[in-house]
Amino acid sequence: MSTTGTKRTVADPPQTGPLSRRGVRIAVGAVVPVALVVVWFLLTIPGDPIVPPFKFPSPASVIDAAVTLAERGELGQFIAISVQRVVLGFTAGALLGIAFGGLIGLSRLWDATLSPSLGIVRAVPSLAWVPLLLVWFQMGEQSKIILIAIGAFFPVFTTVSLALRHVDPHLVELGRSFGFGGLRLFFTVQLPAVLPSLFSGLRLALVQAWLFLVAAELLGASMGLGFLLLRGQNNGRVDQIVLAIIVLAVLGKLTDSLLALLQKWAVRRWG
Repeated sequence: MSTTGTKRTVADPPQTGPLSRRGVRIAVGAVVPVALVVVWFLLTIPGDPIVPPFKFPSPASVIDAAVTLAERGELGQFIAISVQRVVLGFTAGALLGIAFGGLIGLSRLWDATLSPSLGIVRAVPSLAWVPLLLVWFQMGEQSKIILIAIGAFFPVFTTVSLALRHVDPHLVELGRSFGFGGLRLFFTVQLPAVLPSLFSGLRLALVQAWLFLVAAELLGASMGLGFLLLRGQNNGRVDQIVLAIIVLAVLGKLTDSLLALLQKWAVRRWG
């Protein structure tokens, strides 16, 4: 049984022109990053830099910092621990977001019961949770992962709950006519029907997970990219600060790209 969504739309026409080629799109997308690197080099050119090194390091000094940290084994360790925290927190927050989004999106009773409370919790600034989590869990991994999970929860919860309220009722009735009900109906019909909204929420949640990771590691960690940022600030190592920012940007983009590939596969499989 196909569960393409709330409404079946006409397929988009095939793209034409130079931008329809993958290689051309990649080249166009690389223009801005390459231009920024060139400007960066010109601003920090050795000998007579426009911006002094203590304010903004040169590309060469950032590369040297990366090599030094890699040789000491710190860079790989910091990347691994930060990725692990994001994966665990994002997964927990996303699963809870789907569960609560399903409850509220499909039940008026649960909507009336939980929505006001969750709305209040969502209004709490992310950093406000940090002192409480530190009191409960000290500076252990639990506090960091829970904070990341909180950040990942609400984008998924919001998009799933709103999308499920607009699933085509005829599609649901068709599923029930096949004998589906309860969780089977949810996972077989209703959740696949809102795949685009679900993945939009997941990608927003992933961005939030990286943001909350930095907040967690800045305020209490002995390892990780957020800790590298803080250590660089305390030691006056601007090269390490810029390195940490670049690594966070690259990891954020890579994980988002992986999620985009998963989205394409899921749409082909269930769309």
